Amino acid sequence: MLRIDNITYSVEGRPLFEEASATIPTGHKVGLVGRNGAGKTTLFRLIRGELSLEGGEIALPARARVGGVAQEVPSSSTSLLDTVLAADTERAALLAEAHTATDPGRIAEIQTRLADIDAWSAEGRASSILRGLGFDAEAQQRPCSDFSGGWRMRVALAGVLFAQPDYLLLDEPTNYLDLEGALWLESYLQKYPHTVIVISHDRGLLNRAVQGILHLDNRKLTYWQGGYDQFARQRAERMAVQAAEARKQDARRAHLQSFVDRFRAKASKAVQAQSRLKMLEKMTPITPPEEAKKQVFTFPEPEELSPPIIGMEGVSVGYDGRAILRGLSLRIDQDDRIALLGRNGEGKSTLSKLLAGKLAPMAGQITRSSKLRIGYFAQHQVDELHLDETPLQHIQRMRPEEHQSKLRARLAGFGLLADQADTVVGKLSGGQKARLSLVLATLDAPHLLILDEPTNHLDIESREALVEALTAYTGAVVLVSHDMHLLSLVADRLWLVKGGQVAPYGKDLEAYRAELLEREAPPPKPEKKEAKPARPSREAVLALRAEVRKCEERVTKLEEMRGKVADKLADPGLYEDARIHELEGWNRKFAEIEEAMGRAEALWLDAQERLEAAEG
Repeated sequence: MLRIDNITYSVEGRPLFEEASATIPTGHKVGLVGRNGAGKTTLFRLIRGELSLEGGEIALPARARVGGVAQEVPSSSTSLLDTVLAADTERAALLAEAHTATDPGRIAEIQTRLADIDAWSAEGRASSILRGLGFDAEAQQRPCSDFSGGWRMRVALAGVLFAQPDYLLLDEPTNYLDLEGALWLESYLQKYPHTVIVISHDRGLLNRAVQGILHLDNRKLTYWQGGYDQFARQRAERMAVQAAEARKQDARRAHLQSFVDRFRAKASKAVQAQSRLKMLEKMTPITPPEEAKKQVFTFPEPEELSPPIIGMEGVSVGYDGRAILRGLSLRIDQDDRIALLGRNGEGKSTLSKLLAGKLAPMAGQITRSSKLRIGYFAQHQVDELHLDETPLQHIQRMRPEEHQSKLRARLAGFGLLADQADTVVGKLSGGQKARLSLVLATLDAPHLLILDEPTNHLDIESREALVEALTAYTGAVVLVSHDMHLLSLVADRLWLVKGGQVAPYGKDLEAYRAELLEREAPPPKPEKKEAKPARPSREAVLALRAEVRKCEERVTKLEEMRGKVADKLADPGLYEDARIHELEGWNRKFAEIEEAMGRAEALWLDAQERLEAAEG
């Protein structure tokens, strides 16, 4: 297991951790959450040993391999597939040694180890991971230099997934993925054979792919069982209790202080006053929980236009004379909330650019309302901000005639207050840069807002604020996002971009998710026809039935134990600092039961299969 014991660490005099502790059971999938700037990425660097602790200890099992995604795969002439294969350094070293080894004993050791790590299926496994992240067979053979930085980040992710470290640390892995890639990753992490800790603001991933939430707040770490929604509910309950206790203590303090102030000078009450003064001194202060700063987005409201605001008849669009999308006959009204679905390369960005007027149609007719204003946000625009200018200077360039106070109010409407407004963009966080780009995209009060992956770098609170703002917005929205939570709350129409066509998708997002996962599932292996074995004796069948019953009883008993331990772990009182060692014990017990359950279920299935085979 990973044990974080009373760690202390500061950056430029600002403490990020003060005697913080947590225990991650081996094999658990954990989501690391906390406000932007709290120190989540720093914790990863401390776990990897890249930074030195000021106090405390981080303990990992001996010889445990810790892996994370590199900043980016460098541009090179090496193919994507070979780049991913090289990420498993042990396999690469063994294969290289196999060509030069001459000692028979060592050759045998190499071949045994290659078999143990399943080296001969490596190419198929690497190819499968790349395919899940959006690279087809042809792309996998192309050199890394053919791809942009965002795509090379996917290759870096593929490499660490292929290497399968014992502790997989992922920092916002879905930021460079589309919806299909994010769903594939979510499914992959659920089946990952070792421990995973993932920093993410994707509620879908944090609800479906992890078993626990590690919360970094107020320089402390707290481990909560269950997914994000369960964590949020339990934490809200605990905060309500803590706030109520703080209010009660404040009232009690005020009452005691009032008595002391009134009667300290009176001889007849001096003893009682001193007694109450001592009671005040002994009271351990209960600090009310800090309220999260309210994150805001305030979109300007456009005037209403007559429908439709955009209409298309037989439109084709593409690049360099080659059509990507053909025969588009679509319409958009001002009250539409449309999510674009489809795999990478199918044409979602092409359609977005067509709607935004950044691409002209190659054929067909497109009509727009004469007064139509369009706001367009894409991730590349965040990267194109002027790093040496402040947000205020950005907006002044676009609105030179407006008074500075009004411009600051516009920035404040997107959560960029005075300090951020006067800070150069190069020193802003990714979320703050995204907010600035959204300010610039909506400056003209657009009737149609086209958002291509707007949630990258936004924390969970900011994503919830964006949902509220888009729900209240009176213009049309066309949305491309890997965040299913955002899509499910905002979009009321789904368009599927596939095979050069764009058509309404008649089912819901959950159905689309199920289709994607089913498409990624490996085909069932053909059954081998074998000679029918001789029928076992009656005594052998009875013995197998008895074995199945014993296995069932063992699984039932373990399920009961797991339920009791889960109930214990659901007790909010267990997460108080004074009971942290008790919590660690229950976490270990839960992990042991989970491991035993896996073995027991495997034995049960094996016994059941043998019984069914015996009974014909």
